[in-house]
Order: sequence, then structure tokens, then C-alpha cells
Amino acid sequence: MQSDYLAHDAIGLAELVRTRQASARELIDIAISRTEAVNPAINAIVLKDYDAARQRASRDDANRTARSNGEHAADSTITQSALAGVPYLIKDLGAPVAGLRMSMGSRHYRHFVPAEDAPVVALAKAAGLNIFGKTSTPELGQMPYTEPELFGACRNPWNLDHTPGGSSGGAAAAVAAGIVPLAHASDGGGSIRIPASCCGLFGLKPSRGRVPRATPPGAGDLGIDHAISRSVRDSALLLDLLAGNADRPLGAPGTFLGASREPCKPLNIAYVTDAMLAPSLSADSRAALEDAAQLASSLGHNIEPVSLGIDFAAVRHAFLTLWSVTAEDLVLNAERITGHKPQRSEFEISTWAMAHVGRKLGERGLPAALEEQRRITDHLSDLLNRFDVVLCATLASAPIKIGEMQPTSAERMQMRAVTAMPLEALMKKLLTEASNKAFAWAGCTEVFNLSGQPAMSVPLYWNARGLPVGVQFAARIGGEATLLRLAAQLEAARPWFDKRPPLMKARS
Repeated sequence: MQSDYLAHDAIGLAELVRTRQASARELIDIAISRTEAVNPAINAIVLKDYDAARQRASRDDANRTARSNGEHAADSTITQSALAGVPYLIKDLGAPVAGLRMSMGSRHYRHFVPAEDAPVVALAKAAGLNIFGKTSTPELGQMPYTEPELFGACRNPWNLDHTPGGSSGGAAAAVAAGIVPLAHASDGGGSIRIPASCCGLFGLKPSRGRVPRATPPGAGDLGIDHAISRSVRDSALLLDLLAGNADRPLGAPGTFLGASREPCKPLNIAYVTDAMLAPSLSADSRAALEDAAQLASSLGHNIEPVSLGIDFAAVRHAFLTLWSVTAEDLVLNAERITGHKPQRSEFEISTWAMAHVGRKLGERGLPAALEEQRRITDHLSDLLNRFDVVLCATLASAPIKIGEMQPTSAERMQMRAVTAMPLEALMKKLLTEASNKAFAWAGCTEVFNLSGQPAMSVPLYWNARGLPVGVQFAARIGGEATLLRLAAQLEAARPWFDKRPPLMKARS
């Protein structure tokens, strides 16, 4: 059964359960077995809820048997749901699961247990997904790599010396390692697309406002929930379920799953080789872009080279301002969530420093940052009135090595000095220098969080060292259907579902 498990996506597994070729209990037992086999190597899952998941699966199987025998089922709603019985993981950040710890990769939050489900969690449960654990993130989702001090580094199944990206790094590593076919993820600066690129997976950030949120939007309304998956259709169906299409027939016209099944008409694609907030693109990223442009052209799409003509320095400053204000809220105002006052020893020094930058500079700079956000939104909207889709890099290079972006001793000393003496000049210098490393690698995704437009990373290219290098496509607000049609076409032309990392092959 384990080989069957790896051969199917979430929709395929749900079909096995529906047709009684497999039971929900069999699926969760396999997912747990795979977790125990591979998680020690990748450190993707930081909280396990095995017993409750097994009980749910057994209960669902009993309900299914009762229904098939014409008997009363205790809960037939879940039994008949779209993804009934499929094992699922929730990112340990910003998506509370009632009764399960939500540490957000932080020592301060490590004992925080929410009382209510986030909307995306409630909707996942209603879809029949069986949540059995939570995946690792960097502390408070602050970094594009997943190396929280609280849990240790999460590793990439394609090469354990490399990062799976962040902040949904644990989600991507778990999917790439074959623990689950799709996992919950969220994206405030690239946190779905970056890990998808690093791990050879599909990752779609929906349009701003598409998916209901657990809390009021933060500064700039940058973040949104969705998933990382092995197949395009899984992401499409989950978006239907999260965005309010759950009552419509699966794959019906006008649904996202329906769009993923429709032919993709020839598109006018703006081919952008700008490095965005990074200083330059590596040879790997340029090769991945050129390959994607050639593939799209061969499929009948019109490819037109375009330079965005954006003041990327201003965009970078605006994004960092909004990011620092969010850090301030989660760190310095943490007492409103956890009930106890935040202490310096409870946070990593880089997170603590960013929070203080937010307090000193962010709030004062917020009006200018929001005005720059409006400008970039208008600029990209104008571009996407002329083109159907933008093609650009997801990352400036292939997945970096574990520890490569950790602050140096000198940088840590500077961070401590800035929090002790919050002088504006020192804080501005720290904000610039501390972000240079992150943007040099992961500076290609943030513009679409600022603009709110949907964007996806598609796994079409692996470099000479066997590491995945995704490419990014973006569409106008509300244009997820266009992206899903294109993604499904690319998936059919260049299948990636059966590409398996060495770890997955070795422990199948």
C-alpha cells in the first residue's frame, strides 16, 4: 500500500478511500510511518498528534461502512467530503488548531495553545483532511529559510545539506519527502513559492483576500494561506475548498479545479529577467527562466521580454518597513496573545532586533511604505492589463546551504547594540545590512505580496547538482484560474510528479 500512497496525489488518495480500495486508517498509518522514517533526517514536523488522527480515521471508516450498509452514520458530512481520509499537516504559524500548541518557532510561544481553529483549519477539517501534525517554520516566519533555534534546522529532501526554504519550509520538506501529498502553507513575502522552488513542488499564492484569515490583516496585508503540493490539481481543489467553492460540484465550470482541467489558450507573457530586490540572478536561475520561456513558447504562448522599470530600492525599503511593523506586533505585543510579557531571552536576536526596528522606524515610516505599496500595485496592474501573465525568477539562485544565512558574530553584536541603544542611524544601517543576505537569495517574490496579485512557483528545472530551481508566474488580481490552466499545461508538458528526491527513493 505504501507504493500506492506515493503514487497518488491527495485527490487520488481520497478516491481510493471513497471507492473502499483503502481506508482512512490505512492512509494515516502510512503517513505516520513515513514521518517516523524520514523526519529524523529532515526535521520537518515539530508537533505530532498521532492518536487523535488515528481515532478520527477509524471513526470515519466506521461511518463510511455504516453508510454503505444503509445504516445511520454518526457524521456522514466528513465521510462524503472532497478529501476525506487524506493525511494533512498544518504550518506551525498563524493558523491555530484548537487544542494544539502553536509555537511559531519561538520560545515565547512554545506553550501557547489556541482554543479555536483558524478558518483555514476549520475548512480543511470540513473537507475531510486528517490533521496529524504541524510543520516547522523560522521564528515568526521572519526568514526565507527554516532554521529556528527552538527546533533546529529543517532540511531539504533533495540534499540534506541545503535548506527547503521558508517560511513554509517544514511543509515543503514533508511533501517532497512523501509524508503527505499536500500541506498547509502561507505566504507573506514568498513563503509558499520559495519552499516550493527549493523542493521541486508546486506552490500558488492566491490573490489578496481570496482566503479567509484568522486575524485582522497586518501592515500592508501581505500574507495569505494556501498550500504546497505535488500536483497542480490538488492545489486547485484546496483553493476551491478554502475560497468558498466547497458547495459546488467538484471540477464544475467556474471552479479552480475546473480551470485546471480546461485547455490553456495562448497567453501573452511578459518575460522579466529583472532580479527584483536581489542584486543579480545566478546562472541557475537564468537557465531555469530561459528554459521556462522556451517551453511556454513551444506550447503556443507569446513571450515578450520586458523590464519592470521599478525603483526596487524604494520597494525594498517599503517591504522592510511593513515587515518590521509585523515583527513588532508579534514580539513586543505578544502578551495580548500569550498572556505573559515578552522577554529578550525568549526570542532569537535577529527577531528581537527587527521588532525594535519596527517600533523605532516602522510606524513612523508606515505612511510612506503604504504609498510605495500603492505605486507598485498600480504599476504591476498596468503591466498585467497589457499582458496575461508575468514570468520571472522565484529565487535568485538554487537552494542555499544550511547555516549560510545565519547572522555572523559581528552581526549579532550589532543587533544587540541596536536594541540596547535604539539610535535611528544605527537601526537604518542594521535594517539594510541585515537584509542584504536574505534579498540576495530570496528577493524575487516580495513584489507580488505588496501588489496582492496571485503568483505561483512551478518546478520545471533541476540544476547540475540535482537541486530544483522553480520559476515564477504572476497574474492580475483574481487571475488564479489563468495561472492554474497554465500550470496544468506545463505539468502535462514537463511532468514533475514522479521526480523523487534521493531521500524519498531511499526510504520508500
